Amino acid sequence: MSNIELTAYSGAILGPIAKFLGWIMNGIYVLMYNLFGIENIGLSIILLTILIYMCLLPLTIKQQKFSKLSQKMQPEIQEIQNKYKNKKDQASIAAMNQETQLVYQKYGVSPAGSCVQLLIQMPILLALYRVFYNVPAYVKSVKLVFSDLVSGITATSGFQDKMQELMDNFNVRGLNVNFDASGDTLNNYVIDVLYKLPSTGWEKLQDYFPNLTDSISKTLDHIQHSNYIMMLNISDTPWSIMTTNFKAHDYLFVFLALMIPVLSYVTQVINTKMMPQSTNNNDQMAQQMKTMNIMMPLFSFFICFTVPVGLGIYWIAGAVCRAVQQFFINKHIENLDLDDLVRKNQEKLKKKQEKLGIYGEQIREAAQIKTRTIESKAKVNETSAERELQLEKANEKKTNAKKGSMAAKANMVREFNERNSRK
Repeated sequence: MSNIELTAYSGAILGPIAKFLGWIMNGIYVLMYNLFGIENIGLSIILLTILIYMCLLPLTIKQQKFSKLSQKMQPEIQEIQNKYKNKKDQASIAAMNQETQLVYQKYGVSPAGSCVQLLIQMPILLALYRVFYNVPAYVKSVKLVFSDLVSGITATSGFQDKMQELMDNFNVRGLNVNFDASGDTLNNYVIDVLYKLPSTGWEKLQDYFPNLTDSISKTLDHIQHSNYIMMLNISDTPWSIMTTNFKAHDYLFVFLALMIPVLSYVTQVINTKMMPQSTNNNDQMAQQMKTMNIMMPLFSFFICFTVPVGLGIYWIAGAVCRAVQQFFINKHIENLDLDDLVRKNQEKLKKKQEKLGIYGEQIREAAQIKTRTIESKAKVNETSAERELQLEKANEKKTNAKKGSMAAKANMVREFNERNSRK
């Protein structure tokens, strides 16, 4: 097993995806250096984010078309729901589902059309989080920068206590390290800690390992070129940068660190404003989306204070990519002929069905016959129930007949006959 795999996330699903995305990011990092002599992780994150969203663009357009068609067919769906609103019997529910399915077939879309894109995107986005959270585990070119320094640290007597003290003093969390390990595993643990150290941590590192001053200075100089963007260490959290530099009265860094959460919030708000909104204010899903559009930007604002700057850069770059894409998608959707889109969807659906030996016209006819049969059964059940109710009322009325009335005399005759029949 190679060194780069040992500190990578080992999940069965996200693990391989994260390694593949890390391999792409390493290629971007190396390509920038070979072409322009630039070694910068922040810029690599931005370029990778752009590349990912460009690849997801066809899925995004497809999802937007589905949303547009959903708005158009929503009145028909609601009409069916209102038709069976107070009917809870199995036959009525089956009829409602059948008629709803016919509407989806009419527009040539699938009820799960909006879920497929989300299911594809979510593993990619979660895997990207793992890559950006621990870049050296995935980007070999970054990991090699630490090699000489790590060798010196692990060769120093008592380095375990010093590294643990560094982690405690500078609040390095989220790492499951064991400094009693050996070989490549130990080297990876040390690199994980060094990568997450803030700028002040590197100053303390020189005090703990004075015999490694030259190696520390060389590594730090390289990191300051590759691991910084907008003068901020992408391994630091904005909150750590703000508190440290506020005490030092270096307010420029406080302002720059504050801009990461602020830009994350602003770009998320712009992105949600550009997304197509449902015109039906009474729709429960529309209300939920409005709540999400308010809460998600606020969530990104507060969480950005406590995660590495690199993750904040990713969220900002992602929101900007989505906003730019959404601008052109909205233009495309506005000029879209929905009737023509419905026709094309129906043709695609028909071809898929024909490949399976199923023909659309047969399906529609069978569905309509089935729907009429179900409705007839529902009506029969309803008529039978009404007749039973009328008979019960008639029997109750006969039982409570007034004394001396024709109904009372009829009851006496019926009781006399019943007694004789039992003898």
